Amino acid sequence: MMSERQPKFEWIMQPGTGKALEVRKGQILRIEQVLGAQCVDFNCFNLHDYREFMHCGRTRTVHGFNPSKGTYLWSAPPRERAMMYIAEDTYGRNDVLFPRCSAYLYESAYGYHTHTNCHDIQSEAQREYGLTPDDVHDSFNMFMCTEVTLEGSATITRQQSQKGDHIDLIALMDVLAVPNVCGADVMRTSNFGLKPIKLQIFDATDEEMAAVPETPTLRSQRTPKDFVNSQIKATRELVPDAAYVPQFVNTPLAETAIEIALDADEVAKFEALARRTIYGDDDDSALRDIVFSWWENRYLNSASGAPRISKTEKQ
Repeated sequence: MMSERQPKFEWIMQPGTGKALEVRKGQILRIEQVLGAQCVDFNCFNLHDYREFMHCGRTRTVHGFNPSKGTYLWSAPPRERAMMYIAEDTYGRNDVLFPRCSAYLYESAYGYHTHTNCHDIQSEAQREYGLTPDDVHDSFNMFMCTEVTLEGSATITRQQSQKGDHIDLIALMDVLAVPNVCGADVMRTSNFGLKPIKLQIFDATDEEMAAVPETPTLRSQRTPKDFVNSQIKATRELVPDAAYVPQFVNTPLAETAIEIALDADEVAKFEALARRTIYGDDDDSALRDIVFSWWENRYLNSASGAPRISKTEKQ
């Protein structure tokens, strides 16, 4: 059991603070409640290329609003790689919908000119590695309970995590992990309080690494070596490149008409389905919608464009 192992690193993260941690591939970062009911905001970066970072949007698309045990933290396009894997989550409520809290939020909503907030805490913690406030990105909100109504509004609810509840993240590449104690003491996020959080790093066993499901390795997962311009922009002002020539992918676009023969029974089924679509008498668009809707239901987890990932499927 991991609780019997000697951690390679241990830290108590106090309210109002965060910590930048190098977590190497094959290591486990445990984020644990000391008292309970404390939200933790979390970012991570590729340790060798900070422009690859955990992306809430891609993670949300693949795993929904509440990623938990058995899911991944994905990097942003165009890399789109699994950076960390949630091997354990004893509480099971997290959020990738709400943005990090900020100084502006507390001043505009509460009138506080200075207040602890996740953006500023995150900025200071990762400054140790030369990153700036502009490098903070939307956070994986651990132990945070949120709900979305049928009307589309999102709300934060109180949480019930207890002392000892924890999340174990296995690094699938070398990362700079940056958790912080969420600064929201005037919200339900952490039940109107701020508490410390325990951080530990362990070496993963061969069995723990083998239990991580495989993810696809595809040509579309591009790194700087594949970019037309792989250099990081060093100035802040945006000016045009006089030598720029557009190189958009697969352009100019071409369309090919494909005739599809349907028998009488298929025509009847098509008519029944087509009339349920939004396309009126446009049979071509209706058929395309029907075919791709079937494909999404058959081969994707949902209509969100998320790939199926399982322990049994080899990519």
